[in-house]
Amino acid sequence: MHTVSVLAYDGMSPFELGIVTEVFGLPRPELEVDWYRLTICADGPVRVVGGATLVADTALDGLAAADTVIVPGVSDVHGTVPPNVVEGLRAAHAAGARLVSICSGAFALAATGLLDGRRAATHWRYAALLAERHPAIEVDADVLYVDDGDVLTSAGSAAGIDLCVHLVRADHGPTIANAVARRLVVAPHREGGQAQFIETPVPAAAEDVIAASMAWAVANLAEPITVESLARRAHLSTRTYLRRFKQSSGTSPIKWLIAQRVQASLPLLESGDLPIPTIATAVGFDSPVTFRHHFARVLRTSPSAYRRAFQPRSTETTPGSANW
Repeated sequence: MHTVSVLAYDGMSPFELGIVTEVFGLPRPELEVDWYRLTICADGPVRVVGGATLVADTALDGLAAADTVIVPGVSDVHGTVPPNVVEGLRAAHAAGARLVSICSGAFALAATGLLDGRRAATHWRYAALLAERHPAIEVDADVLYVDDGDVLTSAGSAAGIDLCVHLVRADHGPTIANAVARRLVVAPHREGGQAQFIETPVPAAAEDVIAASMAWAVANLAEPITVESLARRAHLSTRTYLRRFKQSSGTSPIKWLIAQRVQASLPLLESGDLPIPTIATAVGFDSPVTFRHHFARVLRTSPSAYRRAFQPRSTETTPGSANW
């Protein structure tokens, strides 16, 4: 069983602890998978924001036994991370744990030196300070989260939800992650590279022309779709459409469309034996090469490797198709 341990400390926000507990701590027998074991680690009782006191069942040295360690936002980004926390995180990483931070929890990971030479995310308010205090880190203030394999970092508290669902997706695949997201009533997948700050997070009304054009695109992914054709469908100029799309979604139409096509390919890879070129065409990519390129950029694996994770005995026999 995969153990997820979350660090608890004085002055922490219970909201971020709640995110971790909701995703990894609740039993989910309906999913019929070996779910996570959650532990909360702290040395003694800790006071949380709001005046409550939390008593953890596991001491801080329990982090070393975890498969994944999650660090919520620190209580003071200008403060010094306690030595026992630094050593606990280093010991966990040395033992093979995956380290994860939410929001300003990146400051705790930075204090260990484990973010040096890596790209990392934190809340946009703290990005400049993190970069100033730790110049060896490539701080990205524009993304929701960064997955660097064994160390992952996220932006603000809500982005922590995205990152936790992303971890479930990495561990159990998109079908299970989508089921968890539905229970949380959140979007099943937001790519980590999406912008943190969106001027208009949701359309102003259900009939918003941008939302309508996006819904049409999702229903017609196999068709050739261009920014110009989307703009025409929304009865807007291309320039106005680009601006309003960015305001509504935080990304560009092309990046969004690529992500939707990759997402649509996952069930086809998981549950069937369609050749890669057929899947590429079915979700709207103009060639298998283009499909593989974008799939690898989004999910950091190839379509064939992704399929093997769900169908270990399957092989592709289509003449002329590459397996990588």
